[in-house]
Amino acid sequence: MAIGLFILLLCYACFALFSKGNEAYHIIRILLELDWGFHPIAMMLMENPPEFGRHARRSYSDGNSQCSASGNGASSLRRLLASDYYSDVEVRGLISDLGSPSVESRRRAAMELRLLAKHSTENRLRIARAGAVVPLVALLSHPDPQLQEHGVTAILNLSLCDENKGPIAAAGAVRYLVRALRSGTPAARENAACALLRLAQLDDLRAVIGRSGAIPPLVALLETGGSRGKKDAATALFTLLAAKENKARAVEAGVVRPLLDLMADPESEMVDKAAYVLHRLLSEPEGRASAVEEGGVPVLVEMVEVGSQRQKEVAMLSLLEICEESAAYRKMVIREGAIPPLIALSQSSSKKTKDKAEALIELLRRPTTKLMDYSQQRTTRGCSALPVDGDALVRA
Repeated sequence: MAIGLFILLLCYACFALFSKGNEAYHIIRILLELDWGFHPIAMMLMENPPEFGRHARRSYSDGNSQCSASGNGASSLRRLLASDYYSDVEVRGLISDLGSPSVESRRRAAMELRLLAKHSTENRLRIARAGAVVPLVALLSHPDPQLQEHGVTAILNLSLCDENKGPIAAAGAVRYLVRALRSGTPAARENAACALLRLAQLDDLRAVIGRSGAIPPLVALLETGGSRGKKDAATALFTLLAAKENKARAVEAGVVRPLLDLMADPESEMVDKAAYVLHRLLSEPEGRASAVEEGGVPVLVEMVEVGSQRQKEVAMLSLLEICEESAAYRKMVIREGAIPPLIALSQSSSKKTKDKAEALIELLRRPTTKLMDYSQQRTTRGCSALPVDGDALVRA
Protein backbone atom coordinates (compact mmCIF):
# COMPACT_ATOMS: atom_id res chain seq x y z
CA MET A 1 0.00 0.00 0.00
CA ALA A 2 2.73 2.45 1.03
CA ILE A 3 4.84 1.62 -2.03
CA GLY A 4 1.85 2.06 -4.30
CA LEU A 5 1.13 5.46 -2.80
CA PHE A 6 4.77 6.46 -3.21
CA ILE A 7 4.77 5.47 -6.89
CA LEU A 8 1.53 7.39 -7.47
CA LEU A 9 2.94 10.51 -5.82
CA LEU A 10 6.23 10.18 -7.67
CA CYS A 11 4.46 9.86 -11.02
CA TYR A 12 2.42 12.95 -10.24
CA ALA A 13 5.57 14.79 -9.17
CA CYS A 14 7.26 13.90 -12.45
CA PHE A 15 4.24 15.19 -14.39
CA ALA A 16 4.19 18.35 -12.31
CA LEU A 17 7.94 18.80 -12.80
CA PHE A 18 7.49 19.08 -16.53
CA SER A 19 4.41 21.32 -16.32
CA LYS A 20 4.02 23.04 -12.95
CA GLY A 21 7.31 23.07 -11.11
CA ASN A 22 5.99 24.44 -7.82
CA GLU A 23 3.56 21.54 -7.48
CA ALA A 24 6.45 19.12 -7.92
CA TYR A 25 8.29 20.78 -5.08
CA HIS A 26 5.38 20.32 -2.66
CA ILE A 27 4.81 16.70 -3.71
CA ILE A 28 8.46 15.89 -3.10
CA ARG A 29 8.20 17.51 0.34
CA ILE A 30 5.41 15.03 1.12
CA LEU A 31 7.60 12.14 -0.03
CA LEU A 32 10.45 13.30 2.19
CA GLU A 33 8.21 13.66 5.22
CA LEU A 34 6.92 10.11 4.72
CA ASP A 35 10.58 9.01 5.09
CA TRP A 36 10.33 5.78 3.06
CA GLY A 37 14.02 5.87 2.24
CA PHE A 38 13.78 7.40 -1.23
CA HIS A 39 15.92 10.36 -0.22
CA PRO A 40 18.31 10.57 -3.19
CA ILE A 41 15.51 11.52 -5.57
CA ALA A 42 13.52 13.51 -3.05
CA MET A 43 16.49 15.48 -1.74
CA MET A 44 17.71 16.41 -5.19
CA LEU A 45 14.30 17.74 -6.15
CA MET A 46 13.85 19.46 -2.80
CA GLU A 47 17.17 21.28 -2.83
CA ASN A 48 16.94 22.56 -6.38
CA PRO A 49 13.26 22.97 -7.30
CA PRO A 50 11.81 22.52 -9.78
CA GLU A 51 14.68 21.24 -11.99
CA PHE A 52 18.10 20.04 -11.01
CA GLY A 53 19.96 18.93 -14.10
CA ARG A 54 23.56 19.99 -14.42
CA HIS A 55 22.93 21.38 -17.87
CA ALA A 56 19.65 23.17 -17.08
CA ARG A 57 19.68 26.91 -17.87
CA ARG A 58 18.85 29.03 -14.83
CA SER A 59 18.52 32.55 -13.59
CA TYR A 60 19.27 32.92 -9.89
CA SER A 61 18.91 35.63 -7.29
CA ASP A 62 21.41 35.45 -4.46
CA GLY A 63 19.28 37.80 -2.40
CA ASN A 64 16.15 35.71 -2.02
CA SER A 65 17.34 32.25 -3.06
CA GLN A 66 14.58 31.95 -5.65
CA CYS A 67 15.28 29.88 -8.76
CA SER A 68 13.51 30.10 -12.08
CA ALA A 69 14.57 27.40 -14.52
CA SER A 70 14.18 26.29 -18.07
CA GLY A 71 16.00 23.65 -20.04
CA ASN A 72 16.29 19.89 -20.16
CA GLY A 73 15.37 19.04 -16.55
CA ALA A 74 13.27 16.15 -17.86
CA SER A 75 16.31 14.32 -19.21
CA SER A 76 18.13 14.94 -15.92
CA LEU A 77 15.27 13.39 -13.97
CA ARG A 78 15.14 10.36 -16.26
CA ARG A 79 18.87 9.97 -15.87
CA LEU A 80 18.74 10.16 -12.06
CA LEU A 81 15.92 7.64 -11.94
CA ALA A 82 17.88 5.29 -14.18
CA SER A 83 21.33 5.51 -12.57
CA ASP A 84 23.58 7.54 -10.32
CA TYR A 85 26.59 6.91 -12.57
CA TYR A 86 28.38 9.80 -14.23
CA SER A 87 31.25 9.34 -16.66
CA ASP A 88 34.75 10.41 -15.67
CA VAL A 89 34.45 13.35 -18.06
CA GLU A 90 31.25 14.49 -16.37
CA VAL A 91 32.78 14.09 -12.91
CA ARG A 92 35.72 16.24 -13.96
CA GLY A 93 33.26 18.77 -15.34
CA LEU A 94 31.49 18.96 -12.00
CA ILE A 95 34.82 19.42 -10.23
CA SER A 96 35.69 22.20 -12.66
CA ASP A 97 32.37 23.88 -11.87
CA LEU A 98 33.34 24.01 -8.19
CA GLY A 99 35.67 26.85 -9.18
CA SER A 100 33.06 28.72 -11.19
CA PRO A 101 32.54 32.42 -10.41
CA SER A 102 28.81 31.66 -10.31
CA VAL A 103 27.63 30.65 -6.83
CA GLU A 104 24.68 28.89 -8.46
CA SER A 105 26.96 26.74 -10.61
CA ARG A 106 29.12 25.87 -7.63
CA ARG A 107 26.08 24.92 -5.59
CA ARG A 108 24.77 22.68 -8.33
CA ALA A 109 28.13 20.98 -8.84
CA ALA A 110 28.69 20.43 -5.11
CA MET A 111 25.19 19.05 -4.68
CA GLU A 112 25.58 16.59 -7.55
CA LEU A 113 28.96 15.42 -6.24
CA ARG A 114 27.58 14.87 -2.75
CA LEU A 115 24.69 12.85 -4.17
CA LEU A 116 26.99 10.81 -6.41
CA ALA A 117 29.10 9.98 -3.35
CA LYS A 118 26.11 9.04 -1.21
CA HIS A 119 25.67 5.34 -2.01
CA SER A 120 28.51 4.29 -4.30
CA THR A 121 31.98 3.36 -3.05
CA GLU A 122 33.19 3.43 -6.64
CA ASN A 123 31.92 6.99 -7.07
CA ARG A 124 33.58 8.11 -3.83
CA LEU A 125 36.92 6.84 -5.06
CA ARG A 126 36.47 8.20 -8.59
CA ILE A 127 35.48 11.65 -7.33
CA ALA A 128 38.46 11.85 -4.96
CA ARG A 129 40.92 10.56 -7.57
CA ALA A 130 39.62 13.10 -10.07
CA GLY A 131 40.77 15.89 -7.77
CA ALA A 132 37.57 16.91 -5.96
CA VAL A 133 38.93 16.94 -2.42
CA VAL A 134 40.82 20.26 -2.50
CA PRO A 135 38.04 22.34 -4.15
CA LEU A 136 35.41 20.75 -1.90
CA VAL A 137 37.47 21.58 1.19
CA ALA A 138 37.68 25.15 -0.08
CA LEU A 139 33.88 25.33 0.03
CA LEU A 140 33.87 24.60 3.76
CA SER A 141 34.85 28.19 4.50
CA HIS A 142 32.57 29.78 1.88
CA PRO A 143 30.24 32.47 3.28
CA ASP A 144 27.23 31.05 1.43
CA PRO A 145 25.55 28.72 3.98
CA GLN A 146 24.04 26.36 1.41
CA LEU A 147 27.28 26.01 -0.52
CA GLN A 148 29.14 25.31 2.71
CA GLU A 149 26.55 22.69 3.64
CA HIS A 150 26.92 20.94 0.27
CA GLY A 151 30.70 20.96 0.71
CA VAL A 152 30.57 19.55 4.24
CA THR A 153 28.19 16.78 3.20
CA ALA A 154 30.22 15.88 0.12
CA ILE A 155 33.37 15.63 2.27
CA LEU A 156 31.48 13.45 4.76
CA ASN A 157 30.34 11.08 2.03
CA LEU A 158 33.83 10.89 0.49
CA SER A 159 35.30 10.16 3.94
CA LEU A 160 33.33 6.92 4.11
CA CYS A 161 36.12 5.39 2.03
CA ASP A 162 39.21 4.83 4.15
CA GLU A 163 41.41 5.64 1.16
CA ASN A 164 40.00 9.17 1.08
CA LYS A 165 40.57 10.08 4.74
CA GLY A 166 44.27 10.87 4.38
CA PRO A 167 43.83 13.16 1.35
CA ILE A 168 40.92 14.94 3.05
CA ALA A 169 42.99 15.60 6.16
CA ALA A 170 46.01 16.61 4.06
CA ALA A 171 43.85 19.19 2.26
CA GLY A 172 43.31 20.99 5.59
CA ALA A 173 39.72 19.87 6.10
CA VAL A 174 39.91 19.54 9.89
CA ARG A 175 40.02 23.23 10.79
CA TYR A 176 37.33 24.11 8.25
CA LEU A 177 35.08 21.30 9.50
CA VAL A 178 35.54 22.65 13.02
CA ARG A 179 34.53 26.09 11.75
CA ALA A 180 31.40 24.64 10.12
CA LEU A 181 30.69 22.76 13.34
CA ARG A 182 30.73 26.07 15.22
CA SER A 183 28.75 28.31 12.90
CA GLY A 184 27.23 26.36 10.01
CA THR A 185 23.60 25.53 9.33
CA PRO A 186 22.10 22.83 11.57
CA ALA A 187 22.65 20.23 8.83
CA ALA A 188 26.21 21.45 8.25
CA ARG A 189 26.98 21.18 11.97
CA GLU A 190 25.66 17.62 12.15
CA ASN A 191 27.50 16.52 9.03
CA ALA A 192 30.71 18.23 10.13
CA ALA A 193 30.53 16.22 13.36
CA CYS A 194 30.17 13.02 11.33
CA ALA A 195 33.03 13.95 9.01
CA LEU A 196 35.29 14.62 12.00
CA LEU A 197 34.24 11.26 13.41
CA ARG A 198 35.33 9.55 10.21
CA LEU A 199 38.69 11.34 10.22
CA ALA A 200 39.14 10.58 13.93
CA GLN A 201 39.17 6.89 13.08
CA LEU A 202 42.76 7.53 11.96
CA ASP A 203 44.71 7.24 15.21
CA ASP A 204 47.11 10.06 14.43
CA LEU A 205 44.29 12.55 13.75
CA ARG A 206 42.40 12.30 17.06
CA ALA A 207 44.75 14.60 18.95
CA VAL A 208 45.03 16.90 15.93
CA ILE A 209 41.25 17.28 15.80
CA GLY A 210 41.14 17.97 19.53
CA ARG A 211 43.86 20.61 19.25
CA SER A 212 41.93 22.21 16.38
CA GLY A 213 39.13 23.12 18.77
CA ALA A 214 36.54 20.48 17.88
CA ILE A 215 35.63 19.46 21.43
CA PRO A 216 33.72 22.59 22.63
CA PRO A 217 31.42 22.81 19.58
CA LEU A 218 30.78 19.07 19.78
CA VAL A 219 29.76 19.54 23.41
CA ALA A 220 27.51 22.43 22.34
CA LEU A 221 25.91 20.21 19.67
CA LEU A 222 25.42 17.47 22.25
CA GLU A 223 23.65 19.97 24.50
CA THR A 224 21.56 21.99 22.04
CA GLY A 225 21.37 20.01 18.80
CA GLY A 226 18.44 18.05 17.48
CA SER A 227 18.07 14.32 17.98
CA ARG A 228 20.40 13.41 15.12
CA GLY A 229 22.88 16.13 16.03
CA LYS A 230 23.17 14.86 19.59
CA LYS A 231 23.79 11.32 18.39
CA ASP A 232 26.41 12.55 15.90
CA ALA A 233 28.15 14.59 18.62
CA ALA A 234 28.16 11.71 21.11
CA THR A 235 29.66 9.27 18.62
CA ALA A 236 32.30 11.78 17.52
CA LEU A 237 33.22 12.55 21.12
CA PHE A 238 33.49 8.87 21.97
CA THR A 239 35.99 8.38 19.16
CA LEU A 240 38.00 11.52 19.97
CA LEU A 241 38.22 10.57 23.65
CA ALA A 242 40.38 7.60 22.71
CA ALA A 243 43.16 10.23 22.75
CA LYS A 244 44.05 10.93 26.39
CA GLU A 245 44.62 14.66 25.91
CA ASN A 246 41.09 15.10 24.57
CA LYS A 247 39.57 13.88 27.82
CA ALA A 248 40.79 16.92 29.73
CA ARG A 249 39.51 19.16 26.93
CA ALA A 250 36.08 17.56 27.09
CA VAL A 251 35.83 17.94 30.87
CA GLU A 252 36.93 21.56 30.60
CA ALA A 253 34.29 22.14 27.90
CA GLY A 254 31.60 20.94 30.31
CA VAL A 255 30.69 17.65 28.66
CA VAL A 256 29.76 15.80 31.85
CA ARG A 257 26.58 17.74 32.63
CA PRO A 258 24.84 17.15 29.28
CA LEU A 259 25.94 13.50 29.31
CA LEU A 260 24.33 12.96 32.71
CA ASP A 261 21.18 14.79 31.61
CA LEU A 262 20.86 12.45 28.62
CA MET A 263 21.56 9.39 30.76
CA ALA A 264 18.79 10.40 33.15
CA ASP A 265 16.26 10.89 30.34
CA PRO A 266 15.14 7.62 28.67
CA GLU A 267 13.03 9.60 26.19
CA SER A 268 16.21 11.12 24.76
CA GLU A 269 17.08 7.71 23.25
CA MET A 270 20.65 8.65 24.13
CA VAL A 271 21.12 6.79 27.42
CA ASP A 272 23.49 4.16 26.01
CA LYS A 273 25.58 6.51 23.90
CA ALA A 274 25.93 9.09 26.67
CA ALA A 275 26.85 6.38 29.19
CA TYR A 276 29.62 5.05 26.96
CA VAL A 277 31.07 8.52 26.43
CA LEU A 278 31.03 9.18 30.17
CA HIS A 279 32.71 5.84 30.89
CA ARG A 280 35.56 6.78 28.57
CA LEU A 281 36.12 10.01 30.54
CA LEU A 282 36.33 8.21 33.89
CA SER A 283 39.77 6.75 33.23
CA GLU A 284 41.22 10.17 34.13
CA PRO A 285 41.09 11.82 37.60
CA GLU A 286 39.48 15.00 36.25
CA GLY A 287 36.76 12.95 34.60
CA ARG A 288 35.96 11.08 37.81
CA ALA A 289 35.94 14.28 39.86
CA SER A 290 33.64 16.04 37.40
CA ALA A 291 31.24 13.08 37.26
CA VAL A 292 30.91 13.05 41.05
CA GLU A 293 30.64 16.82 41.38
CA GLU A 294 27.90 16.96 38.72
CA GLY A 295 25.80 14.35 40.53
CA GLY A 296 26.76 11.34 38.46
CA VAL A 297 26.71 8.77 41.26
CA PRO A 298 22.90 8.75 41.73
CA VAL A 299 22.40 8.57 37.97
CA LEU A 300 24.75 5.60 37.63
CA VAL A 301 23.26 3.74 40.61
CA GLU A 302 19.77 4.21 39.17
CA MET A 303 20.96 2.82 35.83
CA VAL A 304 22.32 -0.30 37.58
CA GLU A 305 18.94 -0.69 39.25
CA VAL A 306 16.44 -0.02 36.43
CA GLY A 307 18.35 0.25 33.15
CA SER A 308 18.57 -2.26 30.32
CA GLN A 309 21.15 -5.03 30.65
CA ARG A 310 23.60 -3.07 28.54
CA GLN A 311 23.01 0.10 30.57
CA LYS A 312 23.44 -1.78 33.84
CA GLU A 313 26.77 -3.15 32.68
CA VAL A 314 28.26 0.15 31.53
CA ALA A 315 26.98 1.91 34.67
CA MET A 316 28.59 -0.78 36.83
CA LEU A 317 31.89 -0.34 34.96
CA SER A 318 31.68 3.40 35.50
CA LEU A 319 31.08 2.98 39.22
CA LEU A 320 34.06 0.65 39.35
CA GLU A 321 36.21 3.40 37.82
CA ILE A 322 34.90 5.99 40.27
CA CYS A 323 35.32 3.81 43.36
CA GLU A 324 38.72 2.25 42.73
CA GLU A 325 40.91 5.04 44.07
CA SER A 326 38.66 6.97 46.43
CA ALA A 327 37.22 5.83 49.75
CA ALA A 328 35.07 8.98 49.82
CA TYR A 329 33.52 8.09 46.48
CA ARG A 330 32.93 4.52 47.65
CA LYS A 331 30.99 5.80 50.66
CA MET A 332 28.86 7.97 48.36
CA VAL A 333 28.04 4.96 46.17
CA ILE A 334 27.09 2.90 49.23
CA ARG A 335 24.83 5.68 50.54
CA GLU A 336 23.00 5.71 47.18
CA GLY A 337 22.08 2.07 47.72
CA ALA A 338 24.24 0.49 45.03
CA ILE A 339 24.94 -2.87 46.68
CA PRO A 340 21.50 -4.55 46.26
CA PRO A 341 21.22 -3.86 42.49
CA LEU A 342 24.86 -4.88 42.05
CA ILE A 343 24.14 -8.20 43.78
CA ALA A 344 21.17 -8.71 41.47
CA LEU A 345 23.36 -7.89 38.46
CA SER A 346 26.01 -10.35 39.59
CA GLN A 347 23.41 -13.12 39.69
CA SER A 348 21.86 -12.51 36.28
CA SER A 349 24.75 -11.73 33.96
CA SER A 350 27.50 -13.36 31.95
CA LYS A 351 30.55 -14.62 33.81
CA LYS A 352 32.57 -11.59 32.71
CA THR A 353 29.97 -9.12 34.00
CA LYS A 354 29.40 -11.19 37.12
CA ASP A 355 33.11 -11.11 37.97
CA LYS A 356 33.26 -7.33 37.61
CA ALA A 357 30.08 -6.78 39.63
CA GLU A 358 31.45 -9.00 42.40
CA ALA A 359 34.73 -7.07 42.32
CA LEU A 360 32.84 -3.81 42.81
CA ILE A 361 30.73 -5.29 45.61
CA GLU A 362 33.91 -6.48 47.35
CA LEU A 363 35.41 -3.03 46.94
CA LEU A 364 32.34 -1.36 48.43
CA ARG A 365 32.27 -3.73 51.38
CA ARG A 366 35.85 -2.75 52.15
CA PRO A 367 35.65 0.99 51.46
CA THR A 368 39.17 1.75 52.67
CA THR A 369 40.89 -1.13 50.86
CA LYS A 370 41.82 -1.44 47.20
CA LEU A 371 41.46 -4.65 45.30
CA MET A 372 45.04 -5.85 45.06
CA ASP A 373 44.74 -7.07 41.49
CA TYR A 374 42.42 -4.32 40.24
CA SER A 375 45.12 -2.41 38.40
CA GLN A 376 45.84 -5.53 36.38
CA GLN A 377 42.17 -5.69 35.32
CA ARG A 378 42.11 -2.10 34.06
CA THR A 379 43.39 -2.93 30.60
CA THR A 380 40.91 -5.75 29.99
CA ARG A 381 37.64 -4.63 31.53
CA GLY A 382 36.72 -1.80 29.16
CA CYS A 383 33.29 -1.59 27.61
CA SER A 384 32.70 -2.18 23.93
CA ALA A 385 33.05 0.70 21.52
CA LEU A 386 30.02 2.61 20.40
CA PRO A 387 28.75 1.00 17.20
CA VAL A 388 29.58 3.17 14.20
CA ASP A 389 27.76 2.25 11.01
CA GLY A 390 29.59 4.09 8.24
CA ASP A 391 26.73 3.83 5.79
CA ALA A 392 24.35 5.27 8.37
CA LEU A 393 26.46 8.44 8.39
CA VAL A 394 26.00 9.04 4.67
CA ARG A 395 24.06 12.22 4.08
CA ALA A 396 22.08 13.01 0.96
